[in-house]
Amino acid sequence: MSDPTSRRDFVKKSSFATLGTILLGPSILKASTLPTKGELMISVAQWSWHKSLFAKEMTNLDFAAKARSMEIGAIEYVSVFFDGKVKENAYLEELNMRAADNDVKQLLIMVDGEGNLGDSDAAKRDTAVENHKKWLEAAKTLGCHSIRVNAAGHGSYDEVHDNAIDGLGKLASMAKPYDLNVIVENHGGYSSDGNWLSSVIGKVGMDNCGTLPDFGNFCIERTDDGCANEYDRYKGVKQLMPFAKAVSAKTHDFNDKGYEIHTDFKKMLGIVKKAGYTGYVGIEYEGNKLPEDEGVMATKKLLEKYI
Repeated sequence: MSDPTSRRDFVKKSSFATLGTILLGPSILKASTLPTKGELMISVAQWSWHKSLFAKEMTNLDFAAKARSMEIGAIEYVSVFFDGKVKENAYLEELNMRAADNDVKQLLIMVDGEGNLGDSDAAKRDTAVENHKKWLEAAKTLGCHSIRVNAAGHGSYDEVHDNAIDGLGKLASMAKPYDLNVIVENHGGYSSDGNWLSSVIGKVGMDNCGTLPDFGNFCIERTDDGCANEYDRYKGVKQLMPFAKAVSAKTHDFNDKGYEIHTDFKKMLGIVKKAGYTGYVGIEYEGNKLPEDEGVMATKKLLEKYI
């Protein structure tokens, strides 16, 4: 199916079929997101271009082509860049077409700003769960395997822990008919404590509720002067890997030999492999010293040394 017009017609028909049968099982695009057994593969997170996206120098619709231009065949969306169009079928159809035209797999959507799944108020927690439904529907249409969510809330360690179990359990139950995973990233606060988050996911106890370990997001408490309480990143990733359904290779700065100066990638990828993980490792460049394209390529080159 090399002709772009034929491909677009195919995806268009497939998209409508998926929308019409959204609760009946996996979409026809779903299988293509699964890696070959035993492999680690490289994907890229949209946040790597957040400056360009916020500046309107790039849009969500450009993402697949941008990844393909760097010889990356799998992408991870961020909800904020959907510009309020998550429920527009024609828009989702166009994303499918762009992905097919560039031979790019759509893996997941990182969802933010939909409420705290660990909120101390049960009604607000339930609202947060319901707010994620539209992202499950979009992820299903795009053939993704997961949505990434946040286990956030206010209160004591134990209070937020128990509330997050409730919120995540309800959302994972909602995700079941869509054949989707709900995965939690270490993303600040209690979620950046590997012991806390691994305990939460373990006690949810559902096969479609897992983690997205990020190599660099282990700041539990941040102040104006920086991180006041940082969890050991290697210990944290090791604790989260038994539940991992995706992995985020966060980078900021590189030395003159191309190594990330904050994270030992050889050590970190060793932890990932030792856990028996077979799937995508997502580039997420967040630095300021290199232009975004160069930062992505530097991360890709570094990953290729060890995967």
